[in-house]
This record gives sequence, structure tokens and C-alpha cells, in this order.
Amino acid sequence: MKIKFGTDGWRGIIGEDFTFSNLRVVSQAIADFLKKEKGKKVVVGYDARFLSYEFALENSLVLAANNIKVDLSSSIVPTPVVSFAACYGSYDLGIMITASHNSSKFNGLKIKTKEGAAADKSLTGKIESFLGKSKVKILSKSEAKKKKLLNEKDFTKNYKDFLKKFVDLKRIKRLKLRILLDLMYGAGNSFVEEILKPSKIKIDYLHQEYNPSFGGVHPEPVEENLKELIKKVKKERYDFGVALDGDGDRIALVTKEGRFISAQVILPLLAIHMIKNRGERLGIGKTVVGSNLIDEVAHFLGVGCFETPVGFKYISNLFKQSLISIGGEEAGGIGFKGYIPERDGNVSFLMVLEMIAWEKKPLEELIKNLEKKFGRWYYSRIAVDVGKLKRNLKDVKLPQKLLGERIERINEIDGLKMITKNSWLMLRKSGTEPIVRIYAEAREEKYTQALLKLGKKMLYAL
Repeated sequence: MKIKFGTDGWRGIIGEDFTFSNLRVVSQAIADFLKKEKGKKVVVGYDARFLSYEFALENSLVLAANNIKVDLSSSIVPTPVVSFAACYGSYDLGIMITASHNSSKFNGLKIKTKEGAAADKSLTGKIESFLGKSKVKILSKSEAKKKKLLNEKDFTKNYKDFLKKFVDLKRIKRLKLRILLDLMYGAGNSFVEEILKPSKIKIDYLHQEYNPSFGGVHPEPVEENLKELIKKVKKERYDFGVALDGDGDRIALVTKEGRFISAQVILPLLAIHMIKNRGERLGIGKTVVGSNLIDEVAHFLGVGCFETPVGFKYISNLFKQSLISIGGEEAGGIGFKGYIPERDGNVSFLMVLEMIAWEKKPLEELIKNLEKKFGRWYYSRIAVDVGKLKRNLKDVKLPQKLLGERIERINEIDGLKMITKNSWLMLRKSGTEPIVRIYAEAREEKYTQALLKLGKKMLYAL
């Protein structure tokens, strides 16, 4: 099997691609890379997936055998906790065992830089160059501990202490809210509740218990996976609902009326808060599948809108270049200036609370005001099994029009994006799953759905 890092780390099916044997090979490559770079210390974390702790330990023992000191999380943690530790704990690298939002049959390994950012292609490419080049070394757990090369540690305290200072807790604690949080059986935990204590904000939970099968649902906070949250928020009259993905770095919201709100709306809302209320003056970062609403908000605020390929590592680079105050991806990952150059679902949750407290308006009113000013965009996506495609996306026969509207430009930054005045359609191979995604956005929902059907027809014509 060829081991390759994709959009965000290396992922594979447990027992088929993601095996202890393959993990040891990857771990040895990471060790060889670190030795060349004179790296000596790594933080390792793991999520709530099947065998995640065992995989994390195996990775740690290979690193330890190569004389690299490892601090292994003493509990299940969200990916942002590892990113935070890598940045503020003086580590040379962060490693997280997770397959993020993928289904339960997958596991994976994410790499974080010493700045806490997602590893880009230049870093993962270097690690790939070491794959299989040297014999795997490994210690037993007792040997690693005896040599003081393995230490199990709680990273959550420093993380929570930082977040208490990062947001305006005094303002947030004036709120009286009842919120339902869907953890999707993931690693998101009860950090926000712990940070807010004591307060009048009451947080109840869905799917908080340990269940590595994720209840048979992908732990991705998209509308089709959150039916129970949507139903319960509406029926039991919560002020709003929140969902975090499997490794706690993505967010979605549900209004009290039961309307699903994706990052395509959350990002521009929080951008207004960051720039209007927090006084930030840098731009907004989005991926190529980000909503046109984000561009319109950036123009209104008088700041730049920076577009990247899909993958938060590209947004991370915008933070590192001091170009943006806030950046995010359509799948729910949002990051903020002054934190780490990485997405974090819990921080996004806290920032939503801060925005509500600052504006003194309920969430649904803020959304309605946004759409009253800029209009509503309807975004959606579907996936097609990559095995059904016989040819490359570059072979797609491009139409002159999309549903009768002239295509004004083609964007090939990451896939194939066809753009008209009032809509766009995009075809892109996923970097984390064996699928092709079809994305579309228009001013009317019926046109968005029609565009998705058109995209599917174009793929099957290959």
C-alpha cells in the first residue's frame, strides 16, 4: 500500500490501510525527519475512534526508540488541544491520531507544526520522502518510560486557561441561554461549559458518551447528520444548538426554529464581529468552495478576501503571513487572529457566544439581519464514488452556460469551478476520501439543486 498524506494528514481504513504495521512505517519516517531537523520533542494526542489510544501509543513508542521525547495525552482530546500544546509547549511537532469527520471504519494521523498550524505539503512531502528508508525501531512502554522518553500528560488545563483570557468571559456570562451541544460521539468534550462556570448559560448534551461507531453516522456536522439535534432544539425550545465534529475542530449551528446554519454563514457573521466589535483590521480567509457571501461581507467591511485551495493548512498560512483576522472552510473549521493558526470548534462556539453578548441580539436575529443586508445564498454539496469515474476531471467538457446563465470565468485553483454572475458549480476530488465532491451555490435553492444534478451529469459523461 502506498502511504500518502492528503488534504489534512494520512487516513485509511482500519485494518486495511491504517494498520499498526503501516503506522510504524509512518512513525519511523516522522522520526527520521525530526532527527534531520534536530527535533527532540513531540506532543501526541488521540480522539475517540476505535483503537486511537493504541495507535497513539504505538506512534509514541517508535518515536521514543529514536530518542525523541514524547508527551502523550493522558485522555481523549480534540485536535485543537494538540495544536495548542504544539504551539505553546515548545514542541518540535504535534501528532494527532484521528480521521476527523470520516466514518468509523477510518482512522488517521494529522501533523501539526510547532506554531500549531496544519502541516502543509512542503512538510508532509519531506516526511513522505523518508517512508521505508530505514528500519523501524520501537521500545516497549515500560522501556520508554524508564528512559524518560515517554510521559503521559494532561494538556487540557493550559488550553482552558488560555481560552478564558481569549474571549470576553465577563460579557458572555451576562447571557442567559439554554443550548444543546451535539458532540457526535467525538472528542469535543465539555470545555465550553467548564470555561463558563459559573454562568447562567445552561448546556445540555447529545451523543456525549463513548461510541467509536459514532452511532452509524459520519461525525461530520452537516445537516443530514444532525437530524436529532435539529428536532430536539426545535421541540424542546432551546435558544440554539451547536454541533462539533469527531475531533472537535469544526462547528455547525441550529437556530431555535430548527434551521441548520453552516460555516458559510457562521464565518461572515463572526468576521463582522471580529472587525466591527473586536477592532481587527486584517482580511478574511476562505477556501475556493466558500460562499460568495463571505466576499460580499469582506467588501462591506473594507478588508481583503483571500481565497485558497480546500484544506485548512492554506488558511493557516494566511494567518502566519498576518493577512487575515479570521479564516475558515465550508466544512466548519474556523480560526481566529491572536489564537493559533488553526481551526477550533470550541473557540468558534465561544466566539458565537461573545458575538451574541456583544450585539445583545439572539442568534436568529443576527442571521436574519445578515441576510436582509446581503441577501441569501443557497449552498450545497454531494459526493460521487471516485471508482465510478473512468477519466480525469480535466477531461470534463465545459458548457458555455450554467442553467442558461453565461459562465464568466473558470477557477482551477483546486478542482474545476465554473462561475456565473449569480451562481457557481464546482467539481473536485476529495483529499481525504475516495470520492469526487460536487459543490454549488445560487441565489435560489432550486437552482442550487439543479446545478448539483448538472454537475453529476457532467461527471457521468466522462
